[in-house]
Amino acid sequence: MALQPPFYPIVYLRGYAGGQSAVEETVSTPYMGFNLGATKLRQTYEGKPEKYVFESPLVRLIKDHDYDDCYRNGDYPQSGESIPARSIWISRYYEVVSEELGEGEPQTMRAFAEDLRALILRIRDHVCGTDTQQQDAFKVHLVAHSMGGLIARCYLQTLCTLGARDEEGQPDDQKNQALALSKTGGVPLVAKVFTYGTPHNGIELLGVNVPNLGPLDTFQSKVFNRKVMRDYLSLPAKTPKNKAVNSLNNSFDPNRFFCFIGTNYKDYTVAMGITRRTTGAMSDGLVMCKNAWVQGAPRAYAHRAHSGWYGLVNSEEGYQNLRRFLFGDVRVDVFLDVDKVTFPKPIQGHIDKGKTIRAVYYIETVARIRGERIKLHERIKDQGSAIMRKDTAFSGPKANAIFLMSGFLNSKNRSPKVADQAMNFAVDVRVLVPEYEIDYKYWFDDYVEGATLYNEQFNFFVRFTADGSVNLKYGTQSKNGAGVGKRNPTVKADGDVKTFSIPIGFSPTAAQEPHGKLRGTLLIKAQRI
Repeated sequence: MALQPPFYPIVYLRGYAGGQSAVEETVSTPYMGFNLGATKLRQTYEGKPEKYVFESPLVRLIKDHDYDDCYRNGDYPQSGESIPARSIWISRYYEVVSEELGEGEPQTMRAFAEDLRALILRIRDHVCGTDTQQQDAFKVHLVAHSMGGLIARCYLQTLCTLGARDEEGQPDDQKNQALALSKTGGVPLVAKVFTYGTPHNGIELLGVNVPNLGPLDTFQSKVFNRKVMRDYLSLPAKTPKNKAVNSLNNSFDPNRFFCFIGTNYKDYTVAMGITRRTTGAMSDGLVMCKNAWVQGAPRAYAHRAHSGWYGLVNSEEGYQNLRRFLFGDVRVDVFLDVDKVTFPKPIQGHIDKGKTIRAVYYIETVARIRGERIKLHERIKDQGSAIMRKDTAFSGPKANAIFLMSGFLNSKNRSPKVADQAMNFAVDVRVLVPEYEIDYKYWFDDYVEGATLYNEQFNFFVRFTADGSVNLKYGTQSKNGAGVGKRNPTVKADGDVKTFSIPIGFSPTAAQEPHGKLRGTLLIKAQRI
C-alpha cells in the first residue's frame, strides 16, 4: 500500500525500565505496552468504577484506521518484504541491554537514537522498496511514553542535527554512512511526535532534580538529570535565565509535537507508591506536570497516572488525543484574556481601608467532543491540576492571555447519524473565588468553597468555508442550552490562523460593576492543518 498522508507508519517507543530484571521483563513483551488496554473509565454515581473496555492504542489503530502490526513469522519482516504504510512498529531498543537477547550492557541515549534511525530506515525499505518517489515522501509518526520521548528528542536534536559521534565527540564516518547521515546530521523522516508523560524537563523528587550518580547509577536514572539531558539533547549551556531543558532548539517544528500530560498521582503504584509521595499533586505520580511539555508544543491534560491500569498510554483519553493529532485536519487553541476582576463586597471594604490583599486564582478547564464519553482535556482544582495565577498575573495591564488548552479535530470522524455535520466540541471554563489574604492572613469569614467568579460551558461548531478555511460558531450553556451554537464571534485572520473572540463576564458598559465577578475575552485560535 502506497503512502497516504497523514497515515504514515507509526513507531512506538516505550518508557524507562529500571534495573536488569525490568529490562528482561520488557524485552519479553512483543508490543512493549502499546497493546495494553483498560476496563475502568470513571466512578459512577454510586462511587464505583464504571466498566469501559478500551482495547489498547494498538488494537484501536488497527480497528479504526486500518493499521497493521509489523511482525512477520516471529520477528521483524525479512529484507525485501513489502509492508503496508499503515503499519505499527515497536522500537525494541532495550534488547541490546538484555542479557538474554542482547549484550547485557547499558547503552547511552545517543545509542538508542541510532537504533531508532536504523529502524526508521528499515521501515522505509519495507514500505517504499525501490520507488524513489515514495522514498522522497516517506515519513513516520513517533509515539512515545516517558523516556521514549527523550529518545525521540535525542534523535531529532542530536543525531539528525550533528550526526553520529564517537566517544571523543568526533564524527563517526562509518556509522554516519550506515545511517544515511553526514557530519551535520540528516533529514529526520519524522512527520509528527506524540509523547505520553515524558519528563521533557527532567524528573523531580521532593522538588529536587534526579542526581547523576555516575558509576553508582546502576538503574541509569541519570537520563532524567537536567545536566545529563542538556548534553544528550545538544542544548546550549545553562544560564540564569535558561535553566530548562524542554526546548527542541529549532531542530523540529513544535507545532508537530504533542505532549499528553497526566494529573492522577494517586493511582501510580510503581515502587510501592514511593515516587507518588515525593511528587504529590500536579503530577502523574512520577513526572511533574510543569516538566511534561515542550516549549511551543500543543498539549492536553487528563486525570490519568504515569502508568498502570489507570495510566496514560492505556487510556481512551490518550488515544482520542493521539488519533486527532496524527490524522486530524483542524487545530484549536483556547486562551483566557482577563481584563478586570472585581472583589467580593467584604474584600472591597478592606481594600478601601488600605489593607493589603493577595490572591491566587484557580482556572478550571474541561474539553469534550460530541459522541465521546471521555474528556479530551481536564484541569480542575479537586484533582490538583487547575491552572494557578497570582493576582498580578491574572488580570490587568501586566497580565498575558492565559493558555487553557490545545485540541485537534478530524472532519472525517463525524458520525453520519448526526444531522449537523459540523465538528462539535465543548469547553467548560471556571474561575474559582480565591482564598483571599488580608494583611497576609487568610480570610474565611464569607468564603464558600467552590464558589466561582465565572462559570460557563461553551459549545463550539467548526465548519469549513468555501475557500477551505475554518469558521466557528458558538453557544453558551447559560443562554442557549446544551448542544446549541448559532452565535458568531468576532473574527480576525492572520494568515492561515483565525482568532475568534468571545466577550465574557460583566459588560464593560455596566452602570455599576458587580462584586466578585470578572470581565474578559475567550480567544479561540483555529486553523486548518
